[in-house]
Amino acid sequence: MFTIHGLTKQYQTRTALHPTDLAFKAGQFSVLLGPSGAGKSTLLHCLNQLTVPTGGTVEVEDLGIVDTAAKRHALRCMTGFVFQQHQLILRQTALANVLNGRLGCTPLWRSLLPWSRKDVTEALGCLERVGLLDFALIRAGRLSGGQQQRVGIARALAQNPRIILADEPVASLDPTKSEEILDLLLNICREDGICTVVSLHQVELARKFADRVIALKDGRVVFDAPPCELSESALDEIYSSGVDVSSRPKEETGEDVLAVLEAKAA
Repeated sequence: MFTIHGLTKQYQTRTALHPTDLAFKAGQFSVLLGPSGAGKSTLLHCLNQLTVPTGGTVEVEDLGIVDTAAKRHALRCMTGFVFQQHQLILRQTALANVLNGRLGCTPLWRSLLPWSRKDVTEALGCLERVGLLDFALIRAGRLSGGQQQRVGIARALAQNPRIILADEPVASLDPTKSEEILDLLLNICREDGICTVVSLHQVELARKFADRVIALKDGRVVFDAPPCELSESALDEIYSSGVDVSSRPKEETGEDVLAVLEAKAA
């Protein structure tokens, strides 16, 4: 579906993403793992050029190397992005928020007119697919967190995407709702053959839902394999801080405090 070659991102003196080579297939559900600050969000945003990489290339099937403004726009139009904080307009209805997903690929003059019957019908179909058809005319601000995230997924579907990127889409949800959202994304990936890349913090969810796990650490890919190969030793490598535990200050116990007091009294 698309390939990245030597992709890097530099923020002044800090390198958020070191040269990275990856290829993603249509219909594949890939999960990005890694500690906070590992580069997961940077990689996701560079994949569809929401953040322009410092170096390297993104090459997309039927589009080629994304090296012009027109191609960046085309890539964003074919990519649905699901955000951690939903990014909905809370005063608008669920239906209006889903229709907003079509604005990026709609000519400016057309966006000033009422939505066509076809657009509305397709948006309602997206809401039905995520189980929220009955909530179409409810303001987004009145929906629960899980429902808001479903609206975000429906908004991404309204773009008719070939790629879906999701940046920690279940970070603010309870375990049950988290599994429901990931199951929904996985079904969409399978049914539509959409290339899907999701960043997560929960290892068990990655093991349960991913076709492929890509782990980053300090801006570098340190693991890329099926979830069945995600062993405890691999997790130790991914999440180890490199700090010598023996050098950390020891936690004071009640006995330690008592010994200090006795020494002072003596």
